[in-house]
Amino acid sequence: MACCGGGLCCQCCCNEGDTRTPEELTILGETREVEDEILPRKAYESLDYDRCINEPFLEVLEGLDNKKARKYEAIKWILVFAIGVSTGLVSFGVVYASEVVLKRGHGTNTAVHDAFIPYWRMRFIPVAAGSGIPEIKSYLNGVKIPGIVRLRTFICKVTGVLFAVAGGLFVGKEGPMIHSGAILGAGLPQFQSITFKKIRFHFPHFRSDRDKRDFVSAGAAAGVAAAFGAPIGGTLFSLEEGSSFWNQTLTWKVLFCSMSATFTLNFFRSGINFNKWGSFQLPGLLNFGEFKCVDGDKTCHLWTAVDLAFFVLVGVAGGLLGALFNCINKRLTKYRMRNVHPKARFIRVLESLLVCMVTTLVIFVASVTLGECRDLVSTNNNTSTQEVNSTIRRFFCYNNTYNDMATLFFNPQEVAIHQLFHQNATFSPVTLLLFFVLYFFLSCWTYGVSVPSGLFVPSLLCGASLGRLVANVLKINFHMQVYAGTFALIGAAAFLGGVVRMTISLTVILIESTNEITYGLPIMITLMVAKWTGDFFNKGIYDIHIHLKGVPLLEWETEVEMDKLTASDIMEPNLTYVYPHTRIQSLVSILRTTIYHAFPVVTENRDNEKEFMKGNILISNNIRFKKSSVLTRAGEQRRRCQSMKSYPSSELRNVCDEQTAVEPAEEGQDILQQMLERRHVPYPNLYPDQSPSEEWTMEERFRPLTFHGLILRSQLVNLLICGVCYAENQSSASQTRLSHSEMTEDYPRFPDIHDLDLALLNPRMIVDVTPYMNPCPYTVSPNTHVSQVFNLFRTMGLRHLPVVNAVGEIVGIITRHNLTHEFLVAKLRQHYITI
Repeated sequence: MACCGGGLCCQCCCNEGDTRTPEELTILGETREVEDEILPRKAYESLDYDRCINEPFLEVLEGLDNKKARKYEAIKWILVFAIGVSTGLVSFGVVYASEVVLKRGHGTNTAVHDAFIPYWRMRFIPVAAGSGIPEIKSYLNGVKIPGIVRLRTFICKVTGVLFAVAGGLFVGKEGPMIHSGAILGAGLPQFQSITFKKIRFHFPHFRSDRDKRDFVSAGAAAGVAAAFGAPIGGTLFSLEEGSSFWNQTLTWKVLFCSMSATFTLNFFRSGINFNKWGSFQLPGLLNFGEFKCVDGDKTCHLWTAVDLAFFVLVGVAGGLLGALFNCINKRLTKYRMRNVHPKARFIRVLESLLVCMVTTLVIFVASVTLGECRDLVSTNNNTSTQEVNSTIRRFFCYNNTYNDMATLFFNPQEVAIHQLFHQNATFSPVTLLLFFVLYFFLSCWTYGVSVPSGLFVPSLLCGASLGRLVANVLKINFHMQVYAGTFALIGAAAFLGGVVRMTISLTVILIESTNEITYGLPIMITLMVAKWTGDFFNKGIYDIHIHLKGVPLLEWETEVEMDKLTASDIMEPNLTYVYPHTRIQSLVSILRTTIYHAFPVVTENRDNEKEFMKGNILISNNIRFKKSSVLTRAGEQRRRCQSMKSYPSSELRNVCDEQTAVEPAEEGQDILQQMLERRHVPYPNLYPDQSPSEEWTMEERFRPLTFHGLILRSQLVNLLICGVCYAENQSSASQTRLSHSEMTEDYPRFPDIHDLDLALLNPRMIVDVTPYMNPCPYTVSPNTHVSQVFNLFRTMGLRHLPVVNAVGEIVGIITRHNLTHEFLVAKLRQHYITI
């Protein structure tokens, strides 16, 4: 890719993919399976975690001392605390409102009405649908997804999930709460809102992708902490699932934010539910309860070493079922993307209503026809008789009996999980099996509907029924003394791990939720086995949805085989660049005719080295060595064209059959003058009829360029809008100077070049871009191996990585698109063919 940011293919790459024949694709080995050929790909931009060390930024550093630095750090800590408290308050509001809404019951009319409301909100904000975790994971990985952290997305997410849960859909609140926390983290430090224009305070700090992503990491962790009462698990979730860039200071801030969210939610829930303010008895949205044996029962044990063998088997089953869940959901999602999303939005309404009606019908019919009327039995001391009586559902059963299927279906999901964890002899094996099958397919169908929907709680409930089923089989058929609640917990962990493929963070989340450290080993073993089993078949559900949306996500590391490639193999040599001093007409032409988000600032190398070669032999030999060993863009493009000549398409051969030799310049004649006489100008006019680059030779297209820095599209547009320029008869020092706050004032939505009134510009004026470019970006050598390039790009959070040869000439540029797994695999196949 050329200089575009964030996974945008350059025009030549996109056109190549559209015009190459099937035979050429077969030669390159780039044919795709039918099931992967979907999907409309969006042009996602990348976030830029690297600082732009230009002159305005250096002016800020000049005025910064230790006192001001400590002041800004204190402001950061205050904002982190505010994000945590806000996330806790929002979580409490969701819990309280959902309890009020659920008191209306689960009748069919109410369910359909409540399911219609969240869709009606998603009709205006489609990005608010789903759990939001794939989008937040992509954002923390460095991909900018439009609208994902907007205020209106937050409003739709919070209100929509209430009615989705009340509508009887098999969705959870936890995933949307993670998304909501991330939105609060992105919005609060900005002190402004694009949705509500009047909310705008002058606060010029923290206006960069670097600062914003740190706050989003804290907000996402706070969402996990509030959902499960697991502040440490939330911190690890933000580290494991998203953030590519981490340091010790950020760890402390994220943990502090998670603690703030947990205790804020705990404070209000404990005070209102128990009227004991400050008692801190309800730490999270989901309460697993306390696991312990009945007092005086010496034969009872939570788990033993023998049980570990069964936990491994449950982990294998969870991994297999999780892989099946992901496979089915992937096919459903692809069907929706092909047949539902492209059609009128009302079709999504019908789908949401259909899912809700079918869910309600299945729940009712299954409870009537498949449920068993079972006698009430005494429970262990973990659950009082009064609590049991308040959660059982008789549902056409006689006195002193209850319907076990209706008890699972007609209770809130959190209550059903608590029953499976802590009530003995409540559900028959047949009921548990049927409930698991029905819940499995209904929750799989529901995830992906255009409503806010979490996956944690449905997966936990589905897995808990599986684990409880295993415990009942071991008790009844093998007469083993096992603690049913432990197997329910292990089953929940196995199925959830098989679906989402999380290990470290999920282990800590479940340990913190159960408040039982002795469960650490079995949960960890179960999650590892479930992940390894599921990875044999497919990826986790979040990674699948990220892939289907075409997000260029970067994994933790590349495969070992990729080190056969170097930076020169994956870079894009076809560059669009600017000069240090460029006319306004050239800048406007570049910005209006390209989609790239950054441009190298370069100067051209003159073809005068042959004069030096006539003298000293040593100098002559050195120059010859440089020409033979240093990669140039022209040589790289020529090598690629040579490999294309063997393709069967005559069209591709004609593209490469160009005259690559440049006629030698006459004695004393200026090269630039030669180009002007041959009508080869560096850039087209302000309103070009046809680009003269079509007549350029290979050497003219890929002239040696000395690299001086990078400048962003947003910076160039800002310079044009502010009138930063000078006339030919003036010095560049006379042009207007912009401060760092003026350059970042419009963050994160900078003006577009198409919004610029061209009548206000003088096309002959000159812009000096050197004060505003980044003169010292990270660069790599053409011979750098892909693993080194990948690690530098990912760990430093780069958006553009120039490839500079040994003599300071830029020969290509690497962006996120060039490091995706699919792109690297295609280049590796091409490398094998070339060999």
